[in-house]
Amino acid sequence: MSIMVYIPTPFRRLAGNQTYVRVEGSSVAEVLNNLGSQYPGLRHMIFDESDEVPGHINIYVNNQEMHSLQGKETPLEDGDEIAVIPAIAGGQVLTEDQVNRYSRHIIMPQVGPLGQRKLMAAKVLIIGAGGLGSPSALYLALAGVGTIGIADFDIVDLSNLQRQVLHHNDDVGRPKTQSAKETLLSYNPDVNVVIHDGPITSENAMELIPQYDIVVNGADNFTTRYLVNDACYFAGKPLVDGSILLFDGQATVFIPGQGCYRCLFPAPPPPGLVPNCADAGVLGALTGVIGSIQAIETLKLILEIGDSLSSRLLLFDALSMEFRIVKLRRDPKCPLCGDDPTVHELIDYVEFCGAPFPSHDGN
Repeated sequence: MSIMVYIPTPFRRLAGNQTYVRVEGSSVAEVLNNLGSQYPGLRHMIFDESDEVPGHINIYVNNQEMHSLQGKETPLEDGDEIAVIPAIAGGQVLTEDQVNRYSRHIIMPQVGPLGQRKLMAAKVLIIGAGGLGSPSALYLALAGVGTIGIADFDIVDLSNLQRQVLHHNDDVGRPKTQSAKETLLSYNPDVNVVIHDGPITSENAMELIPQYDIVVNGADNFTTRYLVNDACYFAGKPLVDGSILLFDGQATVFIPGQGCYRCLFPAPPPPGLVPNCADAGVLGALTGVIGSIQAIETLKLILEIGDSLSSRLLLFDALSMEFRIVKLRRDPKCPLCGDDPTVHELIDYVEFCGAPFPSHDGN
């Protein structure tokens, strides 16, 4: 029988830097013995002195832990897959349910069990449980991000249901944070959902944002956008930014020291010049596209893979179905992150933007 064996990241150097190794065998024991014969260094990692698999190593057959089957005597067939999953210091051991739930991540060489543990240990704050925050939060929860904070102070309105997929018809009139938490936990009960009722302000931002690793901004007003941008810079937290209106969407990532929202837009537009979604409207499905992009960028930052949208702005025109990317640069004259900054603490953003905090948050 030809069996594919998944080799986790910590062991790959002992298997010729391969992610998968094809091994012959009709049982788990035979495959592991043959694997050890092919790679003697690896044998010492997966067997103890008694030639038994030690307690800190789990063996999965087609995503099922071998002890829930027939142990080492579990029979195998052509095309079956074995995964060797070690415990990693400082991280939790994946349960059988978690291996099954995240199996499509675990088999990816760019993620693997180590990456999945990174996701499970990560803490992400989402500003606004609306059009952008909904798909972002949903996909981060499905991916297994361990702690998801939801900051919002609005209640669910019937008009939200055209695009805000965290909420359902029965949620109309309920706080969005409560609705969001219930929805996320219904998809993945492993996730710790922390709700923050009330607006984010200059008084509480520096208490809230430092608790998290990454911030996803789904706010639909400039007052909150500039506030969150500045607070993330002062807290040293990456900001995954998105915005939508009508048929257009934008997404980017701001890494402290590599540019910020003020570098892109030094000053807000005059009040009323740029309408929000409540005034001008938005294609519901557009929020899913941009919110999903924000989720992808967040996952890439956690996993430390790929090229983020940092220093780049993605523009999406849904009418022409065109994506465009333009380069962003850190502005040396930026009052926040420039060479000679003049903004050293959170300011009065109501005065700066010329508009009060809105009665709701989230597109």
